Amino acid sequence: MRQRNVKNLQERLAALAAYRVSEPEKIKGKWNTLFANDNPIFVEIGCGKGKFINAQAALNPAYNFIGIEGQENVILRALEKSGEAGMTNVLYISKFVNDITEIFAEGEISGIYLNFSDPWPKERHARRRLTHVARLNSYFKVLKDNCTIEIKTDNEDLFAFTLEQIEEGGFNVIQMTRDLHASELAAKEITTEYEDKFSQQGKNINYVKIRA
Repeated sequence: MRQRNVKNLQERLAALAAYRVSEPEKIKGKWNTLFANDNPIFVEIGCGKGKFINAQAALNPAYNFIGIEGQENVILRALEKSGEAGMTNVLYISKFVNDITEIFAEGEISGIYLNFSDPWPKERHARRRLTHVARLNSYFKVLKDNCTIEIKTDNEDLFAFTLEQIEEGGFNVIQMTRDLHASELAAKEITTEYEDKFSQQGKNINYVKIRA
């Protein structure tokens, strides 16, 4: 989705530099040093405007969170939310990440969220989808043993593709529903901006949680 230009974007980003990690590859294996603690680290790939990750961080102060978002004019909103709330357990990477193993070491992460990822609908772009089996395998390389990936999408084709990739990779499905907000999981669900919008339109939200 094309995003509008943001006035004074670079100045506003610079004012929130304390929340941004400009060269994440250099922090590989040392992310806990940036948080100055040994708390578990959770990553949201494609954090958008930051509603989900900031809510998670506020509800779970004993955990650390890293949001990844390639569009600077989008991640600015997430940064501003963290800054306004004075969050101390959230950091951001403002770049598109093709190989997560270049940024995180083996077993460094305790959980990954993929919320409303770009569906890349053309078949020739299948490998770009964040739930392609090759990417799922790379995520599990940086996850600790028995930790999980949680995936949400409104896109039926992407969800069908994701389930195929999960089966191909031999991953274990822990929880799955094709209508998240009508399920027993809804009570504890933290939503994203897209999720709120789609739910208000009456669209069902697909969800799956997997383990290696």
